[in-house]
Amino acid sequence: MNILVTGGAGFIGSHTVEHLLQSGAGKVSILDSFNDYYNPAIKRANVRSFADQVTVHEGDLTDAARVQRVFEEGRFDAVIHLAARAGVRPSIEQPELYIDTNIKGTFNLLEAARRTSCKHFVFASSSSVYGVNKKVPFAEIDPILQTISPYAMTKMAGEQMCSNYSHLYGIKTISLRFFTVYGPRQRPDLAISKFSRLIEDGKPIDKYGDGNTARDYTFVSDIVSGIIGALNYRTGPICDIFNLGGSQTVTLNVLIATIEAAVGKKAIIHQLPEQPGDVPLTSADVSKAQQLLDFRSKTTIAQGVPAYVEWFRKMRAEGVTVC
Repeated sequence: MNILVTGGAGFIGSHTVEHLLQSGAGKVSILDSFNDYYNPAIKRANVRSFADQVTVHEGDLTDAARVQRVFEEGRFDAVIHLAARAGVRPSIEQPELYIDTNIKGTFNLLEAARRTSCKHFVFASSSSVYGVNKKVPFAEIDPILQTISPYAMTKMAGEQMCSNYSHLYGIKTISLRFFTVYGPRQRPDLAISKFSRLIEDGKPIDKYGDGNTARDYTFVSDIVSGIIGALNYRTGPICDIFNLGGSQTVTLNVLIATIEAAVGKKAIIHQLPEQPGDVPLTSADVSKAQQLLDFRSKTTIAQGVPAYVEWFRKMRAEGVTVC
């Protein structure tokens, strides 16, 4: 199989590429902009171990001509689309950037797939599309009536574009709603990254609200297993959606305590009000993914957080700024 992984130098993307190579899934190419949303040296370090085994295309998803050239050169059988502008709070500050990258970029990929007869497209969506969903756990059949951030809106738009291209052009599309992915190589702006770094350095951490907001944290290797399951899923509807979650909803207070234990230091708390755009709770019903993708979440938060801290300290020791 000839596979393109967009965002292949990033957090989830680099882990996915490594798995594909180790399993002998086929020829792998990556498309990544190596932008400065966070330190590009982290992405370069992610790619270093497998750079000689893949074709690396450096370019932006919003450059339609560049995307088309990559597809014409690669003639891919499948696309794993992980590249995106991520994060709820930055999307509120820069909504146009998110619309350009996440909506226009996804459109450019689907168009290139259509033009080159690529018939399998796996799209990284997000649990944020559920908004303030009062039904717990969240299931794929739940009605989605209101998203509450530009980021969530762009992911819902991506799902709908996938649906269009399945219906109109026969491309099998699978949208995966990720629930708070964490682990080694994760983005520095995410809570576990920020808290680990600041607690390690003896600096205050920003705590929004009373600490009772809760997230369904999912370790990156478990997410990758779901992505691979979607890549290999050839039956069922031509357009489908799956939750990928850790089935371990953890409050912010418990998360902070877990990081304190892994770092070996107590946090200095800077108390702040709750942030607009944040949802109070995420919780995944993963029964569909378990049944059809053979998805299993195996890593607990107590196991995963120390693994992140170990990687974070290793990067610092190698002189790579994780910030």
